[in-house]
Amino acid sequence: MTTLDKAAIEHRLITIRKTVVQLESAGRVDVSRLDQYHGHGIAIERMLAILDDLAFAINRHVAVVVLGEAPPTSEASFAAAQKAGLIDEELAIALTPEDGPHNVLVQLSLDAEPGAIEGIVAGAIAAYQEYARQVAGWTSAQ
Repeated sequence: MTTLDKAAIEHRLITIRKTVVQLESAGRVDVSRLDQYHGHGIAIERMLAILDDLAFAINRHVAVVVLGEAPPTSEASFAAAQKAGLIDEELAIALTPEDGPHNVLVQLSLDAEPGAIEGIVAGAIAAYQEYARQVAGWTSAQ
């Protein structure tokens, strides 16, 4: 039986919090800034991918420990995290946009709809801040 690794969860939460701060410090992600700084959108997309990867690792670990199952994808891991009591349903939905993970949405929007990126990033920042809060609360109660 796998035991809960609180230290690994906390380490990943620290990195999530730092990455969220980096996203916030990147400033506005409007069309003019994306046009002026071509690497800006790519950097934003990468930070969002890191957040998704970290959350997937936490969710998968908790799902294995609590539910005895290992979700195969990031999207499935948020549903498993909700089922395990790690996060609430509203957050699980916010972290699994219908059209794909936040980083993929940014990647697709860079060419097709750059005006949508600012909203995607703002939503991701709020969701991952809440994710870190809920996960820390759950972990401290274990």
